[in-house]
Amino acid sequence: MGAAARFRFHGVLGAFLPRERRGEPFAFACARAATLKNAVEALGVPHTEVGRIAVNGAPATLDRIVREGDVVEAFPWSRQPLAAGFLADAHLGGLARFLRMLGFDTLHRNAFGDEEIRRIAREERRVVLSRDRELLKCREVLFGCYVHALKAEAQLREVAARFGLAARARPFTLCLVCNLALTPASAGEARAYAPQAKLEPYRDFRRCPGCGRVYWEGSHFARMRAALQEAVSSP
Repeated sequence: MGAAARFRFHGVLGAFLPRERRGEPFAFACARAATLKNAVEALGVPHTEVGRIAVNGAPATLDRIVREGDVVEAFPWSRQPLAAGFLADAHLGGLARFLRMLGFDTLHRNAFGDEEIRRIAREERRVVLSRDRELLKCREVLFGCYVHALKAEAQLREVAARFGLAARARPFTLCLVCNLALTPASAGEARAYAPQAKLEPYRDFRRCPGCGRVYWEGSHFARMRAALQEAVSSP
């Protein structure tokens, strides 16, 4: 027999639980020698979503063994640090594009499989963005973020708030396709992508060293910047 403890999950962590367990303490019989990570994940909450945890009123780590009679409270992140870049799973292409627009290093490929995501997450210590809670429970995923929203704009607001992206954004410095830093380009290089008349008002051109695409502040640039600023600054 394992230890019986009482758990309470605060804030958005309740979304991972059955309705009757949300916002209230409840008893749960843990497996023998279960850690707090084992216990919270057995209840459906990925370890990446727990920003702070307390046992019997004292701070604890997810490696702590659950003991008989423990009272466990888990809290979501209020602001999660971002040490490296992001890794968006195959279903979050729109979010990945928005993050690149803001200048945040974000790996994404439609062909990404879970095994490759786990490997990259472990080796590069990237924050895995996913709507797959089982993926975020994997021990190789040291840093992660479950994305609750379904639409890319709402997903960006969610991620921006959790990681405090507003102050760190460098819009339009990365290639939206290759995720590489853009370098200065000439008007001549830009002519391969648009006629001279369309390019005439512009002087600042940037080129991706990977795919060769050239970017400039066209008429769409101001609209995109305004949309991104609204998304990042929204509460």
